[in-house]
Amino acid sequence: MIQIDWKIKSFSRLGRDELYEFLKLRVDVFVVEQKCPYPEMDDKDRHPETLHLAGKGKGGELMAYLRILPPGLSFKEVSIGRVVVAKESRRQGISDTMLKIALNQINRTWPNENIRIGAQVY
Repeated sequence: MIQIDWKIKSFSRLGRDELYEFLKLRVDVFVVEQKCPYPEMDDKDRHPETLHLAGKGKGGELMAYLRILPPGLSFKEVSIGRVVVAKESRRQGISDTMLKIALNQINRTWPNENIRIGAQVY
């Protein structure tokens, strides 16, 4: 099993380079690879309650990312979106681990709230 360092941060705690890495990975996969042009920058990233979960490898490379939106921002439920794993890191079970971490965080932050996962069809 590969070793991944998982961190969850609010927008205000993200560094400039961190934010750039997240946005670059999202654009590389969703817009370029999946050819799904839509507004990637939707102002939800910087909401004070939005959480960003990122997994980095031993060399510090960003391997996976998702964001957790508070209830009422996109849907009435808490929502998970922008779920992405870097192309070279896929098929290793990373997304399973990432979703488990996200669900645990949601249960701690918003106990007893329903959860919706937002996804595009690709």
